[in-house]
Amino acid sequence: MPRKMYKNYIFTLLDILPWMPRHSKETFPREVVLRIPETWYNKIVPYALILNNLTKGNSMKVLIADWNSYGGENMEALMKRRGYEIRKSPYGEKYPKEEREKMLADFGLALDGFHPDYVYSFNYFPQISNLCQEWHVPYISWTYDSPYLNIYSYTAINDVNRIFVFDYGVVQKFEAGGIPTVHYMPLGIDEGRYEKQCGPVGNPPTSGRLENGKDAASYAADIAFVGSLYSEPKHRLYDKFASISPFAKGYLDAVIQAQKHVYGENFLEQMITPEIEEEMQKAYPCDPDALNVMTPAQIYSQFVLSRQVTALERREILNLIGERFPDRTNRLYTVDPEVRIPGVRNMGPVEYYNEMPAVFYSSRINLNITLRSILTGIPLRALDIMGAGGFLLTNYQAEFGEYFTPGEDFDLYTDYEDLMTKIEYYLTHEKERKEIMTNGCRKVRTEHTLDKRLNDMESWL
Repeated sequence: MPRKMYKNYIFTLLDILPWMPRHSKETFPREVVLRIPETWYNKIVPYALILNNLTKGNSMKVLIADWNSYGGENMEALMKRRGYEIRKSPYGEKYPKEEREKMLADFGLALDGFHPDYVYSFNYFPQISNLCQEWHVPYISWTYDSPYLNIYSYTAINDVNRIFVFDYGVVQKFEAGGIPTVHYMPLGIDEGRYEKQCGPVGNPPTSGRLENGKDAASYAADIAFVGSLYSEPKHRLYDKFASISPFAKGYLDAVIQAQKHVYGENFLEQMITPEIEEEMQKAYPCDPDALNVMTPAQIYSQFVLSRQVTALERREILNLIGERFPDRTNRLYTVDPEVRIPGVRNMGPVEYYNEMPAVFYSSRINLNITLRSILTGIPLRALDIMGAGGFLLTNYQAEFGEYFTPGEDFDLYTDYEDLMTKIEYYLTHEKERKEIMTNGCRKVRTEHTLDKRLNDMESWL
């Protein structure tokens, strides 16, 4: 930057600072507005907001788009421990449309009155991004769902966005498209909460009263799986294709069976030919939203076929466990009370913050069977298992190898028979199982924390 321009840039910042607490761009005094080149405004204002708080000795101010997200309580607690000034404004897509419209209006008022240094949310919301773009406030979102339709919104290119996605396989697609606002960020855990709830590394409690009144010992199991089997009607989207031509249905069935036996590569989208897509459209029309860039093939592969592969895989694995280990304590925690698997007891759903950690540290083997639309990333469930002090046995995902060592921090399986062999092995090799469990817990609690992840995300401001 030429010296004269640099001086003007600083002078403009100094002009803006006194006005930031009280004005949006539209209400700045005219003589100040005239001195701000339009092309600079988006770059100047976020720094001016932060500098204004620093010069007054204020802490960071964060406006949180509040919804019932996994980890929301943990992130809020972390920010408060850092001394941040927090304000929460409810917003989420699970609310009815009428409520969301009111929430969005309230969110705009919060931006106007609170003047945050940035807005934060778990998962990305296009409407919040547009508000932040209007107010020139940076928007940090951290997506832990996959697939997640909203990140394919045209609003993703808003320059206030810092969209963080835990699945590098997804991030690569945005990088290939030249989208500079989407970044890779693996997920993390609240090590302080786990230390308090689950004990020190390598020494999880064997009993003790939880907040729900239950004893931790009541969650003890040999093999446990926490997750959906996608058996509820709202998840059974593949059933909609029962009426398509026999050829098309047979083709899709074969593709699903093939994908079920391949880890590390999702080829479902490539297998949807124009002719097959036409058949699928007849049974389950898919018209991409005008505000969204996903193609029908992408939507079918990620939201329908990947889910069907996962549903079959999880049920088949649990059936095998029930058959091979009928004398073991095998437990399934899932939302559908109608699921019945011989040899595996359906315990119903489990609460995330207080019950789930007890399941993980009380079970000898915790399974992670990744939703197939997650291309390379490490699911939050896997980090939660290790962070709580549980032993993790998971399918292959490429990013596990980037951060952890199989057989040292966790272990993985390559097919059903390999999984059964490793279950048998770890149920009969307690010393090795505990060593791996301890190593994994230590690594997650030191290297994969919310504190480190928040530092990394804020470095993009």
